[in-house]
Amino acid sequence: MGNDTFTLAGRTFASRLLVGTGKYKDFDETRAAIEASGAEIVTVAIRRTNIGQNAGEPNLLDYVSPEKYTILPNTAGCFNAKDAVRTCRLARELLDGHKLVKLEVLADQKTLFPHVTETLKAAEELVKDGFDVMVYTSDDPVIAKELEKIGCIAVMPLGSLIGSGLGIVNPYNLRIILEQAEVPILVDAGVGTASDAAIAMELGCEGVLMNTAIAAAKNPVLMASAMKKAVEAGREAFLAGRMPKKLYASASSPLGGLIS
Repeated sequence: MGNDTFTLAGRTFASRLLVGTGKYKDFDETRAAIEASGAEIVTVAIRRTNIGQNAGEPNLLDYVSPEKYTILPNTAGCFNAKDAVRTCRLARELLDGHKLVKLEVLADQKTLFPHVTETLKAAEELVKDGFDVMVYTSDDPVIAKELEKIGCIAVMPLGSLIGSGLGIVNPYNLRIILEQAEVPILVDAGVGTASDAAIAMELGCEGVLMNTAIAAAKNPVLMASAMKKAVEAGREAFLAGRMPKKLYASASSPLGGLIS
């Protein structure tokens, strides 16, 4: 498994678990959970977390160093393309020309479901502006393919609604998305526990991004460790190839050749 890496924006990563930085009790817990997760890519909500835009406030980057992790700015809290594009440009300025971003444009406060038309609009503008765009979207195979055609470097369909913990509610759509994709597909949103992450990987996803499943656990650091193992196990199971499902029993020890 040591050589089982994946590539984003020309960079190679060994960990297929991407983690967020919100909802922890403090930055010390954030740092400890991220370390336990083994993640190499850490996503940050620019509109909610200080990475230097608010002078005099605690800076996340003092706890999660860009020298150790790839920082993935995201547009959480944006409800239209204009705000999302502006937020990505702010992140690029704060992070010295950083081009890798996670785009999410939400439809409403209650469901946090992706606003698909605004997402398409923002993705097109950001790609033209030179950003490497990873994009949160619905599990609609048609939209996923459109975002790929626009030039997004990774498409990130939801497993279920953000923060819901419901897991992978529509594996069949994800399978269609995976079958037709020519860019990495990562499940983003809805993971609740380790088995959800394993299922996403067993389907063939390149990775899983999560935040609440770790941060809202009773023991976030322990859950981060569990998620690390789940992603690794799910990936190994996918590569191994599961046995076919059968309607009836099949003896583990064949009967043929038995002495009668």
